[in-house]
Amino acid sequence: MAINRAEFTDPFEFEGGALITLGLSATHTSTFVGKTVVEAAEIFPETHFFPISIKRDEKTIIPRGDTVFHSGDHIVFMTEPGGEEELLKLSGQNNGVIKNVMILGGGRVGKKVAQDLSSNNFNVKLVEIDKDRAEELAEDLENCLVIYGDGTNTELLDEESLDQMDSFIAVTGDSEDNIMSSLIAKSKGINKTIALVDNLDYYKLTQISGIDTLINKKLLAADAISKHVHNAEVVAISQLGNMDAELLEYVVNDESKVCNKTIKDLDFPRCAIIAGVIREGKGYIVLGDFKILSGDRIVVCCLNDSIQKVEKLF
Repeated sequence: MAINRAEFTDPFEFEGGALITLGLSATHTSTFVGKTVVEAAEIFPETHFFPISIKRDEKTIIPRGDTVFHSGDHIVFMTEPGGEEELLKLSGQNNGVIKNVMILGGGRVGKKVAQDLSSNNFNVKLVEIDKDRAEELAEDLENCLVIYGDGTNTELLDEESLDQMDSFIAVTGDSEDNIMSSLIAKSKGINKTIALVDNLDYYKLTQISGIDTLINKKLLAADAISKHVHNAEVVAISQLGNMDAELLEYVVNDESKVCNKTIKDLDFPRCAIIAGVIREGKGYIVLGDFKILSGDRIVVCCLNDSIQKVEKLF
């Protein structure tokens, strides 16, 4: 779970970080607001990121060259390694690096997140309501501070210095508890809040509640299953947060219609976009003259109802 910058949402890594998606809400301070995708690319030609999806009001947009960025847009970018720092500068936002993290819920997910973050030098506090489980976690998580108590209790959160945290992650088995505790954390000025939910309807809350990221556990399972039911050779799939769009990673073979063609020569549907290409383990943000070869892994962003149109090309 990539949370080291408070400004970003929707993190997803392809091929161990060869390409990374990052979401960002545009504001009036964002350099690219008011410009089209083409104009922004001309002004910032050396950037290593590319917009692949925009949520504007309730509509999901696959951006084209003439798409204008608006303040209030939630934009998902594909970046090469290092592109996140460039994106941060142009966004006009800087809420700081995340170091101190509080996790609510010590189940399988909470324990795994705590292990991952503490092994990457984050300072982690984990709150668990079950006493026996808390004691077990305290033994297993040597580099984390495990707290026995009710994480929905505001007094407990205050006692444990919630307001000193950079990020709050709620991953209990109760979606409502996760949402409410994340809202409490947001009210305390926490830069980055993440809540685990079990209903897709909750995704609409991200834009109206202030919670930065909602993770749907059913959707994660569905993504894994979906890899096996697509006609083309899909090696990775991810739903984009509260957007009506998916990311799919295809392997190009000699019979693929896209093989040995440049991006500009592809008859690609307008409801989809090539978000990036991974070749021999290296990620590329690609433009019109890039030629696709057999063995390339193509990451495509497309609207949910357009997947079959894209699959025909692979």
